[in-house]
Amino acid sequence: MYNYQDIRTIHLEITQKCQAACPMCDRNQNGGALNPHINLDELTLEDCKKIFTPKFISQLKKMYMCGNLGDPIVADDTLEVFEYFRHYNPDMTLSMNTNAGARDNTWWSQLAKTFGDNGYVIFSVDGLAETNHLYRQNVQWDKVENAMNSFIGAGGRARWDYLIFEHNQHQVEQAKALSEQIGFESFIAKKTGRFITATSQKKEKHQAVNRKGQETTELKKPDEKYQNKEFSKYDQLVEKYGSMDNYYDVVPINCKVAKEKSLFITAEGLALPCCWTAGRMYKWWHKDPKIEQIWDHIDAVGGKQFLDARNGLDKVFATGIFDKIANSWNVSGCNNGKLKVCSMKCGQEFDPFSAQFV
Repeated sequence: MYNYQDIRTIHLEITQKCQAACPMCDRNQNGGALNPHINLDELTLEDCKKIFTPKFISQLKKMYMCGNLGDPIVADDTLEVFEYFRHYNPDMTLSMNTNAGARDNTWWSQLAKTFGDNGYVIFSVDGLAETNHLYRQNVQWDKVENAMNSFIGAGGRARWDYLIFEHNQHQVEQAKALSEQIGFESFIAKKTGRFITATSQKKEKHQAVNRKGQETTELKKPDEKYQNKEFSKYDQLVEKYGSMDNYYDVVPINCKVAKEKSLFITAEGLALPCCWTAGRMYKWWHKDPKIEQIWDHIDAVGGKQFLDARNGLDKVFATGIFDKIANSWNVSGCNNGKLKVCSMKCGQEFDPFSAQFV
């Protein structure tokens, strides 16, 4: 797929911790109980120094924090890790995705100073005071506004990503106007792909619950003009191939991260090609998470310990796991070894992820 020397982008999941309880996040069960397969792992500054040597950092063009399960603002060493990267590469781009519901003015101001002109924050805020918390459960609006104003007020560059549901579609233009007032560089009305499930089924709604398991908001698709355009392709693909599984069996893979020369590091310190391959490791609805295909590749190189980048990123590459994953794309059929998540996320005929932004 690529070599250690080829990597130009790092996608870093610094923590599995989060103060929010978003109903469509694998960190929790529909916004309720914690995923039983995760341990709330988090990387420290010292961990990151072991993974990313100064020489390696110097070859990078970008490092961003997002991930599958946590929010970077909750981790203890997020700011210090960004400062470490900036020290050894003043020209690289630094970035972070966040729900913005934590940290004080000083922290946000320091982040803006560390990023400078070569960095930005993506604020994932899905509504205004009356609606943002309906999806971003437990996120307090006053903290969101404070984070936005503190970061941008200190010179930080920012983008607002707004996931559109039925309950917040009426506020899209109002939120866009607010973004311009605060000083955001851009506002993206994001056409969510979350109404296609992890098992590739279409759904019209999703019931959220709270930590006590009580029903909260019933999340529904927005009006057609705000829907992900790939939804319309779903039935066409089923008609063409007989089923989505048949499509995944044969579709050519256009790997997004290979093209970007990007590498994903989990909060456990594991190196995998992308957040999507890593995201199959701990699906909460499986009694045994190792039922997922990605574990075949992990176990084939000796288990998780051989993917621990804290022992040396070069050693992870030496396992051959990246080439093994890429080689699976040439296999006929997911049941025969083709990695299905790659077909789902990078199959050339169906791309709900990219369609969110257009």
